[in-house]
Amino acid sequence: MHSMVSSKETEEAELSGPAREAGLMRRTGLTGKAGLTREAGATQQVRVREAGEVPEAGEAVETGEALETGEAVKPRETVVAGPQTRPGPKRRGRPRSFDRETALEKALLAFWEHGYEATSVSDLTRVMDIGAPSLYAAFGDKQSLFEEVVRVYGVRYGSFTDRALTEESNARAAVARMLREAASEYTDPAHPHGCLVVHAATNCSTPEVEESLRVRRNANIAAIRSRIEADIATGALPAHVDAAALARHAGAMIQGMSQQARDGASREELEALAEIAMANWPRT
Repeated sequence: MHSMVSSKETEEAELSGPAREAGLMRRTGLTGKAGLTREAGATQQVRVREAGEVPEAGEAVETGEALETGEAVKPRETVVAGPQTRPGPKRRGRPRSFDRETALEKALLAFWEHGYEATSVSDLTRVMDIGAPSLYAAFGDKQSLFEEVVRVYGVRYGSFTDRALTEESNARAAVARMLREAASEYTDPAHPHGCLVVHAATNCSTPEVEESLRVRRNANIAAIRSRIEADIATGALPAHVDAAALARHAGAMIQGMSQQARDGASREELEALAEIAMANWPRT
């Protein structure tokens, strides 16, 4: 018996390389490089298992203890492998509780009725039925909201001028149509009277807003002038016609009709003004 134990101890002491690695300690949660551990005064080379590595069949799974080949070890710490839990999707911010297009239309009507300067943020939140934080989050500040309102107004309510200039065959027919449709649009009971681009500039003390509205009004006059000049070039209008003055006259008529509508003029009254204006249109 004594000789058998001595023989075993001698055999173990001589083990090296792959034979020694058969009794390595298995540890979890560290790197896969070889490490050293000291136990009972002896140095042993240890293979450290990669995090998440599945043990091989028959392999003891525990930490902190060196294993000899064939040695039964009582587990001190059990490693349970399971599916990794992935983080769930990031929660988004609270969804809007209002319809943006509806709120924008309400803001448009408020600016149209009262003008830019006289419409406060508190007025806007009240008519739009939203809080100030929601207004700023969805539209930016008051000026940014107004700029969007003007763009929408030009498409939804003010596009009759562009349509007339594009669809009619000459400047005279285009301006006559513009004045007739202005008389109808500016007195429509479904919305505030007059033109927002004209009225919103009243008493405006914000230079950027005032300038942007002026640019839009002047752009309309420039478009009319372009059609007049084209008619002069083709002979549809006499060569002596002052295109710039005639275009500005048409612009003054449209802007004046807007104010007249604000002051209570009816559609029929404005249509009568349009007929007088066109009676003075130059002919060949």
